Amino acid sequence: MNPVQLAAEDLSLFGRDVWWLVVVKAVFCFAFLMVTVLFSIVWERKVVAWMQLRIGPNRHGPWGMLQSLADGVKLMLKEDVIVKRADKVVYVLAPVIAAIPAFMAIAVIPFGPSGNEVSIFGQRTTMQLTDLPIAMLYVLAVASVGIYGIVLAGWSSGSTYPLLGGLRSCAQMISYEIAMGAAFASVFLYSGSMSTSKIVEAQADRWYVILLPVSFIIYIVTMVGETNRAPFDMPESEGDLVGGFNTEYSSIKFALFMLAEYVNMVTVSAVSVTLFLGGWRAPAPISTYWEGANHGWWPMLWFVIKVQLLLFFFIWLRGTLPRVRYDQLMKLGWKVLIPVSVVWLMLVATVRALRNENYDFQQIVLYVGGAVIAVLLLSFVADLFRSKREARDGAAEGAADEPFDPMAGGFPVPPKPGQQPAPVPRRRPRGQRELIVSGGANTDSDREEGGENV
Repeated sequence: MNPVQLAAEDLSLFGRDVWWLVVVKAVFCFAFLMVTVLFSIVWERKVVAWMQLRIGPNRHGPWGMLQSLADGVKLMLKEDVIVKRADKVVYVLAPVIAAIPAFMAIAVIPFGPSGNEVSIFGQRTTMQLTDLPIAMLYVLAVASVGIYGIVLAGWSSGSTYPLLGGLRSCAQMISYEIAMGAAFASVFLYSGSMSTSKIVEAQADRWYVILLPVSFIIYIVTMVGETNRAPFDMPESEGDLVGGFNTEYSSIKFALFMLAEYVNMVTVSAVSVTLFLGGWRAPAPISTYWEGANHGWWPMLWFVIKVQLLLFFFIWLRGTLPRVRYDQLMKLGWKVLIPVSVVWLMLVATVRALRNENYDFQQIVLYVGGAVIAVLLLSFVADLFRSKREARDGAAEGAADEPFDPMAGGFPVPPKPGQQPAPVPRRRPRGQRELIVSGGANTDSDREEGGENV
């Protein structure tokens, strides 16, 4: 009986390294994430300060570059407080559950070609820790586990605001991972593989950001939502939830949550580079005129530059867009991203079937379908705003007939569109008030004197 073939990818180059080389590569992946996080925190504070005409960190280290390291040391030396009403076991494990999966996804990200391109201490090896036939499913699973750290932190704190932040995180995870999975599936269908190294090899002629622009846009939006970054930072919105899920955390536990957030930023940026931006491949002008751009240690440079550009995109969003309302967050996930991603996935599956049948016009179908979906998306957004305006006008007409009582619920509330609050009685000007004095009935002279004094 022939064994069942689970995958057609040839991943025989992986799993052959000696044990000490595996340890070296694992330490490198960990160090890459930590150094990138330390740099990203300083860079974010510098860039946002530049956007807001401020100075930013400039005390610790040259140009303030050691500010994030100083913050980490400060948090580790702070007093570690455990809330009395907290579920202590889950309360302590939640930061660990949030931080550890954030480091795991980088294991399948390729920093260079899958061949034995480089030598480390005399050993030829691949520029990737490992690869799997279902590597992207592994990334999805790890990302899902990391969100549970936030959910459990909100539940175990024994406080109202962290619980609301945990519930928001759970709803946000469910809403945005569906669209993210559909964006991944489009790449799987077009490349014919779930292996990260094979997906990068399939982009040798053209990056998927050009062939699958809708999937790229959907993934960019969902990766911001999955990392709880502005404008989708609802689980920790300090405006209405104090600090959200991490309100009751301090010291090293709080530092683990912040570390998990920034490591997730690096991880989702690396996944985006791998799936849509050619991975470790050099941009077209460089790779066209320089044959060695995609060989040796150079691919790692192109990979790091692309990741840093996406991290700058995160920072740019935070400094530009305000936080959305929770109903807008859910509406974007369920009414826009999921329908568009499903329709686009059906179109990509059709193109894939045409390519398997050796038709020559599959790219035409893909481009035309992408244009049609873009037009439908724009029309949907226009209809959404038009219906919102009509609902607001209708509410204004209905509210105009109703008397408005700002204290009807026991606490002051602002008026709805179209409602007018009751006029507040004002004191008359001094010149119009009647002057009351003691004495006879004739006070005309006193009034005149009072008016002159005014």
